[in-house]
Amino acid sequence: MSKVWDTLIEIQTLLEESFDATGMEIFEPGMDRFNQPGWVNRVWTSESYRRAHVDVVDARESKGLWMMHCCIFPHIHNPAPIYGFDVIAGKNKITGCFHDYSKAGDADHPMMQWFHDEVAKLEWRKERALPEWATNIFSGSMVAAGNVQDPEELEQITNLARTTVAHYLSTVSETNNTAIDTTLAQNYYAQNQKCNPHTPRVMVSLGLSEEDVQHFIQECLFPEIV
Repeated sequence: MSKVWDTLIEIQTLLEESFDATGMEIFEPGMDRFNQPGWVNRVWTSESYRRAHVDVVDARESKGLWMMHCCIFPHIHNPAPIYGFDVIAGKNKITGCFHDYSKAGDADHPMMQWFHDEVAKLEWRKERALPEWATNIFSGSMVAAGNVQDPEELEQITNLARTTVAHYLSTVSETNNTAIDTTLAQNYYAQNQKCNPHTPRVMVSLGLSEEDVQHFIQECLFPEIV
């Protein structure tokens, strides 16, 4: 048994159940290509948010690794932030955990202030430095933790995920239809995420084909609004 993997699968279940409860699962064209043994992708939409996506690569048996990406985009006439939660872990430790409410229209949005106040209560034994593509889009309050293996820190991540997704889903609709159009801001977020060299490198190392990975990142993981 792995306490680390059990914790992360608990968070995956929490996120999926939260989206099942608040939205409608949709099947985007071409996404079925990326649902295969060890690779799961689910997408939801609702009146409150434009797109919620959970992407899990389970390579515990073959590579001893497990990774998850989750993102929630608000509707384009809502200046609320983008929710992001990314994690990769081996059996005994989380090598990287990244979580943020990222600007998508209003840097002073009350949800971003709430997130800042919430994560200010936390401490991590090892924080991760961020590259330029990340500092372009992530808030100054972003959680970037590495080498997480202590039970207290694992519990802290679980509690944080539970609290932040509940807050996001319960409040994001409050500013629907209060912005002119945040398409450019949301696309800027997606474009910078695609500059992350670690995502394709890790996915290929987990046994996924390079062609599939590149198409997935460009068209399915961070699809731009056209």
